[in-house]
Amino acid sequence: MTENARTTPGAVRTVACVGAGVIGGGWVAHFLGRGYRVVAWDPAPDAESRLRGLVASAWPALENLGLAEGAAMANLRVADTLAEAVSEADFVQESAPERLDLKIDLLAEIDAATPEGVVIASSTSGYSMSEMQVRARTPERLVVGHPFNPPYLVPLVEVVGGERSERWAVDWASDFYRAAGKSVISMERELPGFIGNRIQEAAWREALHMVAEGEATVEQIDLAMTSGPGLRWAFFGPCLTFHLAGGEGGMAHMLDHFGPSLKSPWTRLEAPELTAELRDRMVAGTDEVVAGRSTAELIAQRDRRLIAVARALEEVERAEAAERTGGEA
Repeated sequence: MTENARTTPGAVRTVACVGAGVIGGGWVAHFLGRGYRVVAWDPAPDAESRLRGLVASAWPALENLGLAEGAAMANLRVADTLAEAVSEADFVQESAPERLDLKIDLLAEIDAATPEGVVIASSTSGYSMSEMQVRARTPERLVVGHPFNPPYLVPLVEVVGGERSERWAVDWASDFYRAAGKSVISMERELPGFIGNRIQEAAWREALHMVAEGEATVEQIDLAMTSGPGLRWAFFGPCLTFHLAGGEGGMAHMLDHFGPSLKSPWTRLEAPELTAELRDRMVAGTDEVVAGRSTAELIAQRDRRLIAVARALEEVERAEAAERTGGEA
């Protein structure tokens, strides 16, 4: 915590959400479900009706997840002006359309109207904060808080500052998002597309290549993911998954044994050179994630989670089938 911030991350009570489209509305629903008071603003003439409709449609899912104490849709207020929306905010989440000129002007306007010491985060999925903070009077408090859609269900948010952001703002935002129930990646430097988007974009581009070349159908590609690696990736990412592929030798054995296949024509993406330095960094990073767990422990954990995911999907599929037929689940 720093003296620059007006309040601590855990003491936030009022969140301002600027922009009430799909992402902004999803943020509003999330913050309401976590028990915050939310003041929203969007310049569209029908913004309030659309926003309240979005929150109402998301509310059953939030109830299913479990609402925080005091959570209520009645805690939403839609302001008439941007200045009114941010005037009493403890945190500001901007979710305007992805246009750089718009983001630059809007963040400068938000910065000018928001009380001193309040952190301002942008939901941008494509622009760096360095690009967007150029007109802000106090750019040191501006950060990116990049969510995944829908923000009220997908927990990930990637936090990163720009060249003129200060570290305290990145740390404060990261701590706040964690307090608000998010899984947070606090990035050390800016990266086009952030982390999650780059990984899913790689899979997406390869899928397009396979369809374009007649190598696989859309149905086959989606089934290959949902019945294959996608199940494991729900709880073990690609790095830990490949660590287990190395057996007792872990990541080191996997890289030493399968490393040459990186040059095989399995993907249109060019593989990096598997240098000794890259190998060692992957092994060391995996060791940190493993945190002393044995291969047997990891396999048992993986299998329990695979079974839980499979059972949950079967339960949902039975309920959906019953809805379609009008029968009992």
